[in-house]
Amino acid sequence: MHARAEEKSPLLAQIRRAGVVTISGALVVSALTASAAFAQTTTAKVVAHKAPTLAATEKKLKALEIPASSSTPLNETGSSLFYPLMNGIWTTKFPYLSTIPFSPVSSSSGTGQAAVLAGTATIGASDVYATATQLAAGAVNIPIVVSSQMVTYNIPGLSTRTHLKLSPTVINNIYAGTINNWNDPAIKALNKGVKIPSQAIVPLHRTGSSGDTFIFTWYLGAGDPGSFIRTTGGPSQTWNQQGAPSSAEAEAGNTGMLQACAVTPGCIAYIGVSYENSAVTTSHLGLASLKNASGNYELPTPAAVSAEVAGYKTLPANGVVSLDYLPKVKTGYPIVNFEYAWVVPSKLSPAQKTAVKSLLAWGMDPTGGASAANLSNVHFQPLPAGALATAYNLLASF
Repeated sequence: MHARAEEKSPLLAQIRRAGVVTISGALVVSALTASAAFAQTTTAKVVAHKAPTLAATEKKLKALEIPASSSTPLNETGSSLFYPLMNGIWTTKFPYLSTIPFSPVSSSSGTGQAAVLAGTATIGASDVYATATQLAAGAVNIPIVVSSQMVTYNIPGLSTRTHLKLSPTVINNIYAGTINNWNDPAIKALNKGVKIPSQAIVPLHRTGSSGDTFIFTWYLGAGDPGSFIRTTGGPSQTWNQQGAPSSAEAEAGNTGMLQACAVTPGCIAYIGVSYENSAVTTSHLGLASLKNASGNYELPTPAAVSAEVAGYKTLPANGVVSLDYLPKVKTGYPIVNFEYAWVVPSKLSPAQKTAVKSLLAWGMDPTGGASAANLSNVHFQPLPAGALATAYNLLASF
């Protein structure tokens, strides 16, 4: 899905495709081999044919959304970005909770990945895809919904109705400590006419293995090839910045980032969009307008997120892809991702497989868990037709 930029950036040349499905649902392209991120591209013969329609996939999903014949509890841990949807919607509106009790826990993407691989969780929630090693260990990463990530800040004296424009280079320099005040000339140059108070910057980053960190640093690296802020081990998502400014602070989870930023004048933080209501409405944090690959500045509105996702024409059949930073989408919001449910089928009993399929099929169904009514409060969006077809195939594969 990064075909438009893989050759231009080593950071983006990380996805070797298996089958490829158009996001819009117009075409499906099948390749010969599959791999995860951080591998060299292989040459594969492709065959084009019509992709399933949204209605056709929805019908197939309904066939999986069946109640279990006996009680089969499911437990989940992982992404704190995904958690507000699972805990607020899935635990109350999934129609078969009487026979498929569901218990989610907010931890981190890395924790969810490790737990499902170890067999201590039936589902691991992750903001990022599996590596080749994790796929080889039996992991199946299933896209469920579309999410995005905000960059927020706490600048006393600046109205929250003002959305500062920030670029990958400026954000990199903030986290590197070479820009340490909000009225720095580089920030003022992006925000002509805005009176920005003099306020020391406090960069916040995540502790532990965070999918949010991976998404955030992918955006910074894609938009600024000189970035030295990287994650270690690819999608292991551990913050590993050398030479971080002394003002930098590490926080646990999206909740930790939000709470710390709310009480820390000058903070900047990257926070999952499922916390937008708490960040903007309750905590009165500022919301940045981010520079996309076309040079435009966008907020994480539904229209901008949809535009970014629609710009991606192909999706690997194994679901392994990053959705950040598409150059040819003028109005796209540049930090977009799938929220994945990871499972390891070999560690599930037949009853658990049936229960997992029921829950996840409902969760991705645009007429079920992924309806507009269910997703609007957490600012997620349903999978486009092509991505939904791929997600169904992954779910039906075990």
